[in-house]
Amino acid sequence: MPVSSSPPPILDSSLCRLLFLGSRDSSTMRKCLWLWGLLFIALGFAWSITAERNPRTERISGSAGDVLEDDPVGRLKVYVYELPSKYNKKILQKDPRCLSHMFAAEIFMHRFLLSSPVRTLNPEEADWFYTPIYATCDLTPTGLPLPFKSPRMVRSAIQLISSSWPYWNRTEGADHFFVVPHDFGACFHYQEEKAIERGILPILRRATLVQTFGQRNHVCLNEGSITIPPYAPPQKMQARQIPPDTPRSIFVYFRGLFYDVNNDPEGGYYARGARAAVWENFKSNPLFDISTEHPTTYYEDMQRAIFCLCPLGWAPWSPRLVEAVVFGCIPVIIADDIVLPFADAIPWEEIGVFVAEEDVPKLDKILTSIPPHVILRKQRLLANPSMKRAMLFPQPTLPGDAFHQILNGLARKLPHPKSVYLKPGEKILNWTAGPITDLKPW
Repeated sequence: MPVSSSPPPILDSSLCRLLFLGSRDSSTMRKCLWLWGLLFIALGFAWSITAERNPRTERISGSAGDVLEDDPVGRLKVYVYELPSKYNKKILQKDPRCLSHMFAAEIFMHRFLLSSPVRTLNPEEADWFYTPIYATCDLTPTGLPLPFKSPRMVRSAIQLISSSWPYWNRTEGADHFFVVPHDFGACFHYQEEKAIERGILPILRRATLVQTFGQRNHVCLNEGSITIPPYAPPQKMQARQIPPDTPRSIFVYFRGLFYDVNNDPEGGYYARGARAAVWENFKSNPLFDISTEHPTTYYEDMQRAIFCLCPLGWAPWSPRLVEAVVFGCIPVIIADDIVLPFADAIPWEEIGVFVAEEDVPKLDKILTSIPPHVILRKQRLLANPSMKRAMLFPQPTLPGDAFHQILNGLARKLPHPKSVYLKPGEKILNWTAGPITDLKPW
């Protein structure tokens, strides 16, 4: 029997109402919806076989595709300050776990710039100045970052460069950039309330911050900051690739915490209740493969899934977003007002699905109502190698990878306006502002 070339029907509760007309049994209705959802998946797979006449990948159209493929070499020059090793290498020697942590972008960006063709050894010709500080490499025995020393380390480094070179004082950091991949960037705290209370470290408020945290209208995101993906181990992910024609037999996939039992056992504060809502609404739904267990087949399972949930946790971002894109699983982004990595180059609206936190209870209806041809197009865009490269920090580096996307973001901010250069003796930043603990020597 030939497979139809038209997309399968969209899941809708109207058919179940017709089949069970007059029934008041909600469990019967749920079973019908689940069965209809499974049929939707099966028909979708069958239909996708006939869609092979379409290209397996699709280039991003318009300016976004051009931006994604930009080459920053020749468009900017970066001067890397040579700091004492206590700010970077010695910190890493004490705890090599920092190399594989999701905050490791600060380390690999430093290594990348040291051998990058955009580096200049002549600070007089530099467009940007970079201060290599490993401010997140302070981990607990269980691997959680401790940001409490970070403000003092940053202040110490800036005091050093401002007294040893003239370039910071010309602009008070407006032509400098810092990589700050903490949960809430340069607010340097892992709890949002405390991060908001602290605000961005005062002496960094004129600098360009390269950070994983991004949320609109939030005190921890400066205008002009560059939002980047968290670090995910490229070699490990590459080694776990499965054949690209493997059927995607899982409809919705998620592995992770739903409740932070130590810090928020009720689940109302952690992830603003969104993760708890996922669990309570869909833990028994056969369309949802969700669990707190983290299997050894985690990467392979993502490659067998159509949708991968990317809900907020304590912060709106997580490595799941990187993993979903790399493994071609459509990211379902549940984080209101999130600012996503390289949003001027990656068309997140086209490759992902956005679900408001308050709409989590309707997640099954939202996802099963997406037409198969829309799903297939998202998958083709995700299959584009340039999309995957942009989310990774590989060693050795590759054209268009996350390192190059950061440089592209810096290049697009050039030339610096004349207003960033201060008059002789002019001061804008308050060096004594902030909590008194931040002012202690490091």
